[in-house]
Amino acid sequence: MSAEAPSVQRPIYVLNGPNLNRLGTREPEIYGNTTLEQVAAQCRQAAGARPVDFRQTNHEGEMVDWIHEAIDRGSGIVINPAGYSFTSIAILDALKMFPGPIVEIHITNIHRREALYHRSLVSKVATAVIAGLGAAGYAVAVRAIEEMLRVQSNAASGDT
Repeated sequence: MSAEAPSVQRPIYVLNGPNLNRLGTREPEIYGNTTLEQVAAQCRQAAGARPVDFRQTNHEGEMVDWIHEAIDRGSGIVINPAGYSFTSIAILDALKMFPGPIVEIHITNIHRREALYHRSLVSKVATAVIAGLGAAGYAVAVRAIEEMLRVQSNAASGDT
């Protein structure tokens, strides 16, 4: 590898879209009582030694900037684009440039909700999609990326 840090040191970016800063208080009957801070702690625990860069924004352009940063510095992306899942071509286009694994996460099963939630643009570029596991889905997503990176590293080194 070049002067870049080894892949094991490259963080997993966990990116959260609009209104997720209200997790734990916003419609708890739908989204549960777990706060975003608790989700961040669960993600860091699931990642083990790998760093996690956990962020939330209510602004589409900021999300795009973070994806650009992950392209240069990250090993994987877990993304809950929230409402942008269904509307943001800018986020879709940014994710198309990311060379590593992308796991799209939704706290609820978007396919059991109203029809407007059924067509995620992000799913078109995601390596995997997790929906309906509640906040616990985030840790599942981080572990899945860890496993994908391990398999990729083993394949590159000839190990199985």
